[in-house]
Amino acid sequence: MILRVVIALAIGITLYLIGASLLRKFWVAPPAEPDPDDVHPVNLRYRCTICGAEVTMTAAQGDSPEAPRHCREDMELVD
Repeated sequence: MILRVVIALAIGITLYLIGASLLRKFWVAPPAEPDPDDVHPVNLRYRCTICGAEVTMTAAQGDSPEAPRHCREDMELVD
């Protein structure tokens, strides 16, 4: 009887440790907050070539920001 309890506790602890280690691998740190001094006002319009959705970017970090992605593709700059 005691042997079964010890084996059950060992199995339970093992399963808990395996589950905890798997969940720990999913934790991803959030990206760092941008420095407010690096954010500049811009007036850029982008359009998705797949579905036609449009985005207006009013602030960006740096002078030439990367194009946003939509439908898994980079959006094109609209003049």
